[in-house]
Amino acid sequence: MNASSERSASLWGRHSSIEAPSLEANATAEVAVIGAGIAGLSIAYELARSAKEVVVLDRGRIGGGMTARTTGHLASELDDYYHVLIEKRGVDAAREVCRAQIEAVDRVETIVREEGIECDFRRLDGYLFLAPGTEPTLLEKEYEAARRVGLEVAWADRAPIPGVRTGRCLRFASQGRFHPLKYLDGLVEALRRRGARLYGDTIVNDVAEEGDGGVVVRMAGGAEMRVRACAVATNSPFNEVEVHYKQAPYRTYAIAGRVPRGSVEDALFWDTLDPYHYVRLQPADDASDWLISGGEDHKTGEADDMEVRFALLESWTRAHFPSFGAVEHRWSGQVLEPVDHVALIGRSTTGRNIYMATGDSGQGLTNGVAAGRLVAALIGGRELPYAEAHDPQRAVRSAVKEFVVENLDAARKLAEKVTPAEVGSADEIKPGEGAILRQGLKKLAAYRDPSGAIRSVSAECTHAGCIVSWNPFEKCWDCPCHGSHFAPDGTAINAPAVEPLGGQNS
Repeated sequence: MNASSERSASLWGRHSSIEAPSLEANATAEVAVIGAGIAGLSIAYELARSAKEVVVLDRGRIGGGMTARTTGHLASELDDYYHVLIEKRGVDAAREVCRAQIEAVDRVETIVREEGIECDFRRLDGYLFLAPGTEPTLLEKEYEAARRVGLEVAWADRAPIPGVRTGRCLRFASQGRFHPLKYLDGLVEALRRRGARLYGDTIVNDVAEEGDGGVVVRMAGGAEMRVRACAVATNSPFNEVEVHYKQAPYRTYAIAGRVPRGSVEDALFWDTLDPYHYVRLQPADDASDWLISGGEDHKTGEADDMEVRFALLESWTRAHFPSFGAVEHRWSGQVLEPVDHVALIGRSTTGRNIYMATGDSGQGLTNGVAAGRLVAALIGGRELPYAEAHDPQRAVRSAVKEFVVENLDAARKLAEKVTPAEVGSADEIKPGEGAILRQGLKKLAAYRDPSGAIRSVSAECTHAGCIVSWNPFEKCWDCPCHGSHFAPDGTAINAPAVEPLGGQNS
């Protein structure tokens, strides 16, 4: 099981069409890649192109993780803004990040062309416009910063949005969009042509470097795989400790409805609210396009007002795009926000031949593609010019305030072990809902299924012991500390947790 087990399904569907068996026997390979989303499959693809023997493992369906819950933006403009990144990391690091983003979009275009992938890829403009009540000078700051880091940017009199006069805004050329799962399908076909092996429904619970520098990958069923190198690309890495102090999980929301073909310009749109809104089109049929709108983010596990957030998102969308029809799809996803705004891609602290890709922020697709190039280069003994900026082992001194805030939140959630329960008894829990109960000194995560039966498990996340929270929209348990998700029965469905919530009983 992976994130495809959560209740909602995106416009793209619950998972791609890829079938892959589980791995139940011992095996060997040159490289193991754990995680079969955009990052994992991009890493595997780049390695396979260089004639490496590659095996891909995923805890659920191939392509069924967080990549299936994105909105398919391919943007080189940074969602946290380049002027903020320059303040935190300096202009040299910001230039490296910008180069990585630009080259990621270029790489998608090249792969689509060379592999013949039909995924609705298109180059288009992106527009950043000022939202009411936000800092008036923000666009000027970002314009100057974008020029300093080498990103193509120009002023436009207004964003081409039919429902609102945005005023002067920034236009970023050569952005992109695609259907993410069609793209993953294409990567898998290309991998299989090159001899790569893919396994789904295979839980990896340990990765360790051995004395000779090799890596052993241990599966929950007892099988082991020995490889020369291993890359962990599981949204939030399950084999790390330090990295969890450098990022925090956030839920983001998206809706999709039809607009008449030609009523909205095919472009990317972002406003300057915090959290910001983001919009794009996706071809639907000869007469209409899908308009996808996202936003209303919050820290994972720290909200239960999802219906209010969807209502706000729909209201904002209709105000800006009057031709927007009925909402036909609603979904959520999770992003990992690094405290210094740059993804953590490179060599892990757990071993010289163990690598990682996380901290996707709002650039998950481009960072995933960049991870493919970065990790494959490192495994091949090379280092790309932007490797240093993304190094997971970097210090976060430039983001001390964010570091302290995010880790105080985690500490507060750990302290909830001693706070009161959410309900006094299981009788208060409605069918299809969950809540936290107290049983003596312990807290239980109790879920009442549609038939009325109660299932209760330990409320302590099996990754670091934080108390989970019920997500009433996705019908799962979310860990607010590091982003683990669990099915109603306690089964782990998103990293970093591997083991199910303990003490299961009915």
